[in-house]
Amino acid sequence: MSSWLQMVTLPRLSLILFVWSQVPGLQSQEFQFGPCRAEGVNLQQLREAFWTIQETVQAQDNNTSVRLLRQEVLQNVSDAESCYLIHALLKFYLNTVFKKYHKRAEFKTLKSFSTLANNFIVIMSKLQPTQENEMFSVSESAHKRFLLFHRAFKRLDIEAALTKALGEVDILLTWMEKFYKI
Repeated sequence: MSSWLQMVTLPRLSLILFVWSQVPGLQSQEFQFGPCRAEGVNLQQLREAFWTIQETVQAQDNNTSVRLLRQEVLQNVSDAESCYLIHALLKFYLNTVFKKYHKRAEFKTLKSFSTLANNFIVIMSKLQPTQENEMFSVSESAHKRFLLFHRAFKRLDIEAALTKALGEVDILLTWMEKFYKI
């Protein structure tokens, strides 16, 4: 009986594994930020979590003329700069935005808020350099980009800045998507 069970189960299991490996979105996914990469990231899950809170957060944003993640911060970022910049941005979001905003998160959006924060933690923990030598001028340039973002954040009242930063997660995700590979 066990040989019959193996004959029936093994082909079915093989078929399931084959189909699973062919379905987009179920394969191993990664971000490649210049010399750094993070494997096993689900961008769609991040987007869905943001979409759940987007309306609530953006409705609280009264500073529509201000943008933290401006073109000067995210546009024309070289692959080499991207590693430093994503690390700095994710660290800021984790240590400042998610940490301080979580008390204001409404119950209906709490799960999605946690999903975003937890996925940012996962990306940070998986963000590993593929090569050790990083040029100082590249990190210096990326640091200047981050400081543009940070200064714009500091110019706002803390509550307005937190709301603005959380409301701009979609901009960050769109930028990150440039470095996303399936």
